Amino acid sequence: MAVRAVRGAVQLERDEAGHMDEQVGALLTAILERNDLTADELISIWFTATPDLHSDFPAAAARKLGIVDVPLICAQELDIEGAMPRVVRVLAHIESDRPRADIAHVYLGSAAALRKDIAQ
Repeated sequence: MAVRAVRGAVQLERDEAGHMDEQVGALLTAILERNDLTADELISIWFTATPDLHSDFPAAAARKLGIVDVPLICAQELDIEGAMPRVVRVLAHIESDRPRADIAHVYLGSAAALRKDIAQ
């Protein structure tokens, strides 16, 4: 079994904890579904949030989905002038036999513009 990485992102409409839970939950669910994964195949997840998001930790959404025994960490994204606002990014490390080229990276809504080269 190989270790692979899955990327993803979502842009929030507003900085509210409930909205963050909903959107980050949708992103994580899409990552799991599109890669035919279960929580048991997750090794760890890194979350970053742009500096304009203050309402909650993105990792809280993972815990609410039942991802409770996977190491999670949150960090602040670089504050780059002109960068897309209100974005949560995910880097999930997984165990998978899929070739690297078959990993589905998930960029929801407006965040698809961040990585047109790998967004699915």
